[in-house]
Amino acid sequence: MATFSALTVARRWLRNRAMGWRRWYFVKVWGMSIGEGVSISFSAKLDQAHPRGIHIGKDSAVSFGAAILTHDFVRRLHVDTFIGERCQIGAHSLIMPGVRIGDSCIVAAGSVVMRDVPDGSLVFGNPARVMETGLVTGKWGVILERVTKAAPAAAKPTAAEQDAA
Repeated sequence: MATFSALTVARRWLRNRAMGWRRWYFVKVWGMSIGEGVSISFSAKLDQAHPRGIHIGKDSAVSFGAAILTHDFVRRLHVDTFIGERCQIGAHSLIMPGVRIGDSCIVAAGSVVMRDVPDGSLVFGNPARVMETGLVTGKWGVILERVTKAAPAAAKPTAAEQDAA
């Protein structure tokens, strides 16, 4: 079992308190819907042009540099963006306005999520694509179980389709 110095314990305690105050600030002052146990990095960007449009389920984590948008200035949109329970939003990811990310999902680092993500999925890329389904996650999107190994492969073209090409 690891032993921690008093400084490490104090730093963790202080950070947890600061995260709790920050969550309170987002909920009470900005009107965001953020569940209990959510961890939001201090460098994550939550859209404040339409703050009431941010909805994050309990026990999810938003990593450093991630941005969650709820408005599109060019199209004059102000829409709600939803992140489910027990999700992990990777570092420097971009969640576009109006997207719904299901429960137990993982968004890999640097992904740009432009479409809805089904429950229990791992997505990554630009634009983000489902790479694995059937995930069961715990607090902050930690993988507990994999029901399936990978997303269904694309269907192979038939002989007629190959001849036509």
